[in-house]
Formats: sequence, C-alpha cells, structure tokens
Amino acid sequence: MIIKPRIRGFICTTAHPRGCAAHVQQQIDYVKRSGVIDAGVKNALVIGCSGGYGLASRVVAGFGCGANTLGLSFEKSPSVKKTATAGWYNNAAFEEAAAAEGLYAKTLDGDAFSDEMKAAVVRTLTEEVGRIDLLIYSLASPVRRHPRTGVLHRSAIKPLGKAVRMKSLNVDKGQVHEIALEPGDADDIANTVAVMGGEDWQFWIEALRGADLLAPSFRTLAFTYLGSELTWPIYWQGTLGKAKEDLDCAATEITAQLVDLDGSARVASLKGVVTQASSAIPVVSLYMSLLFRVMKDQGLHEDCVQHIYRLYATQLARGAEPRLDASGRIRVDDVELSDPVQGEIKRRWPIVTSDNLSELGDLDGYKADFLKIFGFGLPGVDYDEDVDPCLGRI
Repeated sequence: MIIKPRIRGFICTTAHPRGCAAHVQQQIDYVKRSGVIDAGVKNALVIGCSGGYGLASRVVAGFGCGANTLGLSFEKSPSVKKTATAGWYNNAAFEEAAAAEGLYAKTLDGDAFSDEMKAAVVRTLTEEVGRIDLLIYSLASPVRRHPRTGVLHRSAIKPLGKAVRMKSLNVDKGQVHEIALEPGDADDIANTVAVMGGEDWQFWIEALRGADLLAPSFRTLAFTYLGSELTWPIYWQGTLGKAKEDLDCAATEITAQLVDLDGSARVASLKGVVTQASSAIPVVSLYMSLLFRVMKDQGLHEDCVQHIYRLYATQLARGAEPRLDASGRIRVDDVELSDPVQGEIKRRWPIVTSDNLSELGDLDGYKADFLKIFGFGLPGVDYDEDVDPCLGRI
C-alpha cells in the first residue's frame, strides 16, 4: 500500500515502516559519530523502549555503551490492510541494527504494568542476559490496570484548586487561542498518581531484586519533565505534579533498598520534545513551538537522541558528577531552563498570536518532529512507493 500520514487530533493512525527504520538509523548514526561512552553499562532494560526518550535511551545504551538491551513496549502489529504502530517498526529496526553489530537486543510486547510481563522479563533476563546494570523507566501510558486490585486507572491532566485560562495552540490550524481548564478533584489526583507515579517503578525493582537480577552498582532512572513556570499550572501545580512528587518519593525509597548493592534510583528531568504523550497536553504545543525557535536561534536545540546522549555522557559516565537539584533529581533540562532561553520565551509568550506565530515560534519544526515520530518526512524515503506494512525488518 501507499502509506501516508492520517492524523486525528494529536494521534497519527498510520506509520511508515521504511520511515521508522530510517528514523532509528538516523539516531544510531548520531550516536556512533559522537563516540563511545564508558558508563559501566553491560546489560540494560528499557521499559517503554519503542519511541521518544525510551527509544533514544536504548540506542545510546546499545550503540554508545555497547550494552545488551532488553526492551519492553506495548504495540500493535500490522496486517495486510493496516500498518503497525510506529513503535512496532522502531523495535524491529533497532533489533536488526543491533544484530548487525553483534549486540543482543530483544523486545517483549505487552502491558508493562502487569505481573505477567514482569515475570516474562525476569525469565528472559535469567535465561538470556543475566543481571542488569541499568534500568530505564520511560512509560507514558494514560491508563493503568493495577496488577494487585484489577482497578483500571485513567490519568487526568488538570490544574488544581481553581479553573485556569491559558494560551494554547491548535497545531492543525496554526491558531493561537485561549483555553479554560477545569480543576481536578481528589479522584483525579489519585488516578493520575496511580498511572504516572512511582508505584509501578517500585514493583519492577522488587520483581528484579527478588530474582537476583540487579548487578552491583545497579542504577535506575525514571524520566520526567518539569518544564517552565509558564506551563506549571498544567504540569507541576496540577494533577501531573502530584504524580511527579510520588515519583520523587519512589526514587528515595528504591535507593534505600539498594544500599547493599551500592545502587541508586534517580528521577531525571529532561528537555521538552515532541512525543505522542506531550502532544496530548494542553498548552504544551504552543510552549514547545516557542522553545524550539528560541533554542534553534541560540544554537542550543537538541532532539531526543542528542539529549539522551548528553545524559549518558555527562551524568552516567564513569567519573561524571551528576547535576542534582535539592530533591535529588538529575537535571538535564538545564539548557532549556537557562536564563537566556526562558527570558526570551517569556518575552514572546504574552505577545504571540496566530498572525506572528511563524515569526516567534517554530510550528513547522514542531509539525515535522510530530510526523517523524510515525516515520514520515525522513530524507531518502520514497513515500510514493508501494510498501508492505507487514515488513517488520526493513
């Protein structure tokens, strides 16, 4: 079939197999050009490995550190009439590239929140890999069925206390407008914490520790985004903020459990990028458009793999001194939150309109990054070619 992007809201319902493979290879090539990272990572587990920062983390672990990688994600496979999810193609492309380099790479597909998938990962590590040095926790699911209670929790991204009116962006139409966000209640907080907080991260560590699969000096990172104070009403000061606080608490508790291994658990606060998850959050698209323009103008912009390479090279490498905040988080969002960047964004925020967005923001770059998630807009890919969507390895 001829595969073109079909966009509905903040979701693209198609993915291009060759485009996804090209996107993965683009990231691999960047890491190989950038050089080897001595981070003491031989075996890595990446939970949420199929896209965004999770995929970039797996690419850097494999092709930057030479690590064996086991990945876990929840994808839809293709049929003769329908494409797979982008992550399905990404995983296939990564595995093929890793095999060509003599690296172990295997991906398990399923619900990372379930006890069944934890057991499957334990079996695979025990039989094929051994103890892991690094676990990356990079899940971005909006729902979670609790493995112990069976309750289905749905996150609710809302402010707290009172309704909030904020600028936002209709990406399809390129229109800047104001939206009203109604406040969340106690149930919204509880559900959002259940989905996006630290409990499942702790369950993973317990399962792996119980099976003696954590190596000495084991490290685990959970990714978060704190962002600018411009977005705090919907991020840090909302239901999401409560989930992030819970993630911080989990890091402290996990670290206490790893003392005998000389291990650690950290939350890593990363730079804003376009992902399927971030595209669904009100206000963020406008902020990201301004952020990209400012950082590009100042020569500071990083995409996913560039940012994660910097995380490994400057925060995880042997001899590195992690940049920690008062809560113990690793801060790699330092460039985004620097005074020159934030000062310029704050100058533009009150004056940006639909008419001057092309001048003050980077909507085209935002759209291009969004399409790239699904394998579209990659150089060297013939998008008019008849492609079999069932091709997993291109």
